[in-house]
Amino acid sequence: MLKETARPKTGGEALLMALKVSGIDCIFANAGTDFPPIIEGLARLSEVDVPAPVTVPHETAGVAMAHGYWLVTGRPQAVMVHVNVGLANAVMGVINAASDNVPVFVLSGRTPLTETGRKGGRMTPIQYGQEMYDQTSLVRDVVKFDYELRYPEQADSVTKRAASLMISAPEGPVYMSLPKEPLTEPLPGGFTPAPAPVGATPAAPDGIAIATLAAWIAEAKTPVVLCQRGDPKGQLSALLSRSADAFGLAVAEPFSIRNVLASDDPAHLGYNPKVATAQADLVIVLDSGVPWIEAVSAPDKDTRVVHIGPDPLFRRMPVRGYRTDLGITADPAMALDALLALTPDPGASARRGAVQARVAALREAKIAPDAGGDGSMTAEWMSACVSEIMDDNAVAFSELGLLLPHMTLKGPNRVFSNVHAGGLGWAMPAALGAQLADADRLVIACVGDGSYMFANPVACHQIAEALGLPILTIVKNNAMWNAVRRSVIKGYPDGAAVQQNRIPLTSLEPLPDFTQIAKASRAHAERINHGADLPDALRRAVEVIRTERRQVLLDLSVAASDDF
Repeated sequence: MLKETARPKTGGEALLMALKVSGIDCIFANAGTDFPPIIEGLARLSEVDVPAPVTVPHETAGVAMAHGYWLVTGRPQAVMVHVNVGLANAVMGVINAASDNVPVFVLSGRTPLTETGRKGGRMTPIQYGQEMYDQTSLVRDVVKFDYELRYPEQADSVTKRAASLMISAPEGPVYMSLPKEPLTEPLPGGFTPAPAPVGATPAAPDGIAIATLAAWIAEAKTPVVLCQRGDPKGQLSALLSRSADAFGLAVAEPFSIRNVLASDDPAHLGYNPKVATAQADLVIVLDSGVPWIEAVSAPDKDTRVVHIGPDPLFRRMPVRGYRTDLGITADPAMALDALLALTPDPGASARRGAVQARVAALREAKIAPDAGGDGSMTAEWMSACVSEIMDDNAVAFSELGLLLPHMTLKGPNRVFSNVHAGGLGWAMPAALGAQLADADRLVIACVGDGSYMFANPVACHQIAEALGLPILTIVKNNAMWNAVRRSVIKGYPDGAAVQQNRIPLTSLEPLPDFTQIAKASRAHAERINHGADLPDALRRAVEVIRTERRQVLLDLSVAASDDF
C-alpha cells in the first residue's frame, strides 16, 4: 500500500517531519509505551519525509551511535528513548556528547499528563510510577536547550528551534520531553510548518586580536600550538599544517579526542603535553578544554598563553584555571585562515627549521615496539599493528585502547578517542554509528576489557548483526581496571595497596569468554595470546569483513601498562 503524501496530522507526525527537515537522517530509538503516535507516524508518512528509524536495544548504544555518526559525517542525528527510565540510561551518552560539543537531538517520551478525558492519557500502572516532577532535570545541566512539549503544533516550531541551537557553535546536544497527549492530538486548523532551521554562522576572529597573535609569534623563539580535536571534514587540519609551516610553529596533540594532524607532518611534536610546553615561550591553545595538567605540565610562568575557540574559556567547566593572556572567540579554522592572510615575520624560516629538527630528533629517539615474545603483547605493539591495517579511509574508535604515539595516522580524524567526560562503553556503539554512516569504510573499535563490558556487548553485537554493520572490535584484555590501578600507583607509589599481589577493586577476574559473547551474534571471533600472531589475525579479520560482511571480535592478551 502506498503511503500518503506528506501532510502531518498530529503532533507526533509534525515532530518526525521537522526532524527530517532539520537534516536528521536517522532516529535511533529504544521504544516504549509512549511511542505509539511516533510509530503510527513512521508507518503513515512517506519514507522521504521522516528520519529512518533504527531500533537500538539499549539507550547508551543509541546515543553513542549518533555521536559516532556525526564524527564521520558532520551530520547530527536524533535519539528517542522511553520516558524517565530510558532517559536515565541515555544520560551518560549525553554527558559524553556535551563534553565534546557533539550535536545530538535527544528526545524522550514522558508519562501522559492526564488520567481521563484526552486521547493519549494514562492506561497502565507504570505511567503513574514513571512520572517525575522534573524529568528534564536528568539532562538539563549538560544540554544546550531543553523543553517539554505542550501543544501539538510546537512539535514543529520548537523542534526546529532546538535544531538551530544544536548546530550553532559551540555545538552540543539538545533535549525535548514529549508527553503523549500533544504527540497524539491533531494539529490545529491552518497549521503551517515553520521554516527549515538554520544554524548561526561561526564567530569570525577579531582582526586586532589576530594581529596581536602574529606579533607575539614574531617575538617568540619556540611557539607551540596545542590542539585535541578538529572538525569532521578535516578543514582545521589542513589550515593548521599550513600555518605551522608558514609561521614556524610546533604542534602537539595532548589528550587527543580526535587526531588533527597526520603522524608524519613535519611540525608534529607528538602527544605529550610536558614535552610540548617544556621549551615553549608562546602557547596557542586551539579549542582544547584540557591542554595540559596544571600540576605537572603547565607552561613556564613567563610563557604567553593564547586560547582560541568558539568558547575559548569553556564556560561549561566550573573549575578551569588555565592562564589566558589573550582569548580569541572564533571558529579555530577561521582564526587560522585569518592568520594565514598575514605575512609571516622574517624569523619564521629559522623557527621552521628548528621545529623540524626537533621533530626529527624525537622521532629518531622513539623505540619501535616489538611483539613481546612468549608473554602478553604490549599495548604499543597492538597499536602499531592496528595502524598497519588502516587504509586511507579507515577509522578507529579507541576507549582506553590505542596509543597514538605508536601509530602511523595518514590524516585527520583517523582515531577518535574517548572524551574527557569518561563515560565508558562509548567506543563500540560509536563505531557502529560510523559504520552505519559509511558501509564500505573499515571501522575499528579498540577497547579495554572493562570498557567492552560497559558497552553492553550483547546489545552492540545484536545491532551489528541486525543492521549488517561489520565492525572490527578489538578487546585489550588485561583482566583488570588498569586505569584505576595506575591511579593508585601514581597516588600511593609506596602505599599498602601497591605492596599487595592484587590491588583492591581493580581485578576483573574471572572474565567471561568474550569470543563466545560475539559468536552468539554469529561474529567471527578469535583469542590472540601472543603478539607475533596479531598481524595475521588482523589480516584475517579484514578479509572476513571485506568478503563476508560480518563483524569480527579479536580478544587480545595485553600486558598491563603504566602509561596513560
